[in-house]
Amino acid sequence: MRHTIGSMLTVAAVLWLGDRAIAQTAPSTTRANTKFEQLGPMLPTPNTFRTAAGAPGKDYFQNRADYDIKVTLDDTQQKLTGTETITYRNNSADALTYLWLQLDQNTFRSDATSRTSQTNSINSDRGASFAQLNALTGKNARPYGDNITRVTDAAGKSLKYTINETMMRIDLPTPLKAGASYSFIIDWNFNIVDARATGARSGYEYFAQDGNYIYEMAQWFPRLCAYSDVTGWQNKQFLGQGEFTLIFGNYRVAITAPNDHVVGATGELQNPSQVLTATQLKRWNEAKNKGDKPGENPVLIVTQEEATAAEKGKPTGTKTWVYKADNVRDFAFASSRKFIWDALQPNIEGKRVWAMSLYPKEANPLWEQYSTRLVAHTLRSYSRRTIGYPYPAAYSVHGPVGGMEYPMMSFNGARPEADGTYSVGTKNFLISVVIHEVGHNFFPMIVNSDERQWSWMDEGLNSFLEGLACLEWDPNFPAHGIDPQYIVDYMKLDSTQQVPVMNSSDNIPRNTFGPNAYTKPATALNILRETVMGRELFDYAFKEYARRWAFKSPEPADFFRTLEDASGVDLDWFWKGWFFTVQPVDQTLVNVDWYQANSQNPEVVKAEARAEAQRRMNTISKQRDALKKDESVVAQDSTMRDFYNSYDPYAVTDADRKRYQDYLATLTAEERSVLEGKQNFYTLSLKNKGGIPMPVIIRMEFEDGTDSVARFPAEIWRFNDVSIKKVIATNKKVTQWTLDPFQEIADINSDDNSFPAVATKPTRFQLFKQQQRPAAGNPMQQQRPAARPPAQQGSGRN
Repeated sequence: MRHTIGSMLTVAAVLWLGDRAIAQTAPSTTRANTKFEQLGPMLPTPNTFRTAAGAPGKDYFQNRADYDIKVTLDDTQQKLTGTETITYRNNSADALTYLWLQLDQNTFRSDATSRTSQTNSINSDRGASFAQLNALTGKNARPYGDNITRVTDAAGKSLKYTINETMMRIDLPTPLKAGASYSFIIDWNFNIVDARATGARSGYEYFAQDGNYIYEMAQWFPRLCAYSDVTGWQNKQFLGQGEFTLIFGNYRVAITAPNDHVVGATGELQNPSQVLTATQLKRWNEAKNKGDKPGENPVLIVTQEEATAAEKGKPTGTKTWVYKADNVRDFAFASSRKFIWDALQPNIEGKRVWAMSLYPKEANPLWEQYSTRLVAHTLRSYSRRTIGYPYPAAYSVHGPVGGMEYPMMSFNGARPEADGTYSVGTKNFLISVVIHEVGHNFFPMIVNSDERQWSWMDEGLNSFLEGLACLEWDPNFPAHGIDPQYIVDYMKLDSTQQVPVMNSSDNIPRNTFGPNAYTKPATALNILRETVMGRELFDYAFKEYARRWAFKSPEPADFFRTLEDASGVDLDWFWKGWFFTVQPVDQTLVNVDWYQANSQNPEVVKAEARAEAQRRMNTISKQRDALKKDESVVAQDSTMRDFYNSYDPYAVTDADRKRYQDYLATLTAEERSVLEGKQNFYTLSLKNKGGIPMPVIIRMEFEDGTDSVARFPAEIWRFNDVSIKKVIATNKKVTQWTLDPFQEIADINSDDNSFPAVATKPTRFQLFKQQQRPAAGNPMQQQRPAARPPAQQGSGRN
């Protein structure tokens, strides 16, 4: 609707922005708006350990543990036997009377002793494997869990210890004082689980066709819990979902395996000349300094032909592979005679880093083409956005685990069909999972957050960087994990089916764990970068967070405070909405009123008044009365006429023209432009139906076919987070208005974002008679039916 603004509207009330002007309307309420109050009491009070700026304080500390481990892999019994000497250093100001260690293998014990199996449930609607049923009933064919055979001090004297499910407390003979260290020894063994059958994060995969195994070993040794200024001992039981809370240390690990196995592990190989053949060592050296040129392929240290030959052989003894890793929070390894091994050593921020992959022939040709190149790409991409990758190597390993991360080691899925073909989904999964799991080297392996408590601090941040790295790999990659429109379905769910992102890892329902811990925080960060803060401010602040907390242990408040401190942008309203609530984003463009300034030009004003009067008089009664106007008294008797019968109130007089000219003389050129009707003023009525206040982005389509986009920060809602009005001035007439035109804010209902309303697309119905069943297989398989002879596809024992 068009309105005319009277002379009370002055140009001084308008803020000019290029070719449009915006006049802020007064708030319609004076109630307190808590959405824009500071987080304040919701965050821990800053102290000398963690500052109000989000940085480590002057008294920040973290304890450390160094490990010297010797472990033997029994490929006949699928068993691991180890001994470790741990040196623990107490950097806190507290005297410690006991130490807590994690025994993660105990989560695989029978339901009588494992809280995991006692509290986990199976969705019977989806079915269950025999392994899952056996775990529930305690009928596992083999006993699982850590078997502790010795706990002594460095001199061999026994130490008292207590095992509480997945935690073990060692009582110290005397309190460990501040700044002191203590060394002790643990011997243990356990039966390795079938990772595919149990869905575990580590274990073995058995290949029935050739009788061989791939071992991906993690959470395999008793390791120290974290002791911090926030939680004291972080000894929450391992229930399988909330991952790991660990501390940094130096590792020296000797891994004894069959002498025909290839072993990759966290750290640098210390004895290559003892475990590699002369040919392998030559290829190892050839791979050095390669990986900087586009199209430079990895060097095969162990070829597919050599790995296939090893599958058919028999070990004649054992080899011991020695790996050393400094300042890491964990250690993992992989071992198999089936492994193909390729490597590059690209330059990452001025440092040569080994990018390597281990995989069986069943993973080819997909893995030999992509895996190691993806490792190198990930290290480059993440290093630019955080800190330069500090470690000497990064592996991608293919086996039974679909995706899991450890320092310098990642276990990744995505296996092609037996004939070597694969779907685009399999290819894209490989790209995303390798980038994601290798990317975890930065979060949480370097920026060492508490995974047992806050899954989003590593999964969410890493998924965000994964999305950016995937788009740097291929700009057409479907990086749906960070695109706002793909989180909409989750945010549409009823509030009873969601929990806030700021929720303990183990308390997030499994069916929503992915969107809650991964995609919602990742999408939120992408919205911050693209819409709320802008790339430059966001990238600087995010990099500052990584720099401040590299090799330290941040909490959520440290992340929130650092991003605000380094950018100068108040984001408390954003953290509240996206991280502390389950409210959605739902903006509505209710109405648009159109105004123009009253020109006060009598030629225009009186002409408009005449037209309006004629419109009002054009009723059906007047039209019928006009047919008999000559029968009226005044028409028939001229003596009944006077001045007003011929007076035209809409005629422009010389006096009218003079008053108008005198008024114009008082105006500036800019003010005359507004008065002459060259500006259109539109009042937008907006509602925030979802709850989360977000920036308002509005697209204007003009009558001449051009368009323009206006952007207003979220603070536009600070006086009233439910309903506001906004005045926009343009030089052109607007024919169509659209809220969130680029799907930036995850609005859950775009049907009410247009004015005038735009009809939504029709609902499609299926003509069932014409429906055709999709062809089996994948396009590559359909076009290359004889791509290669069927490979011996690996399978578990389920």
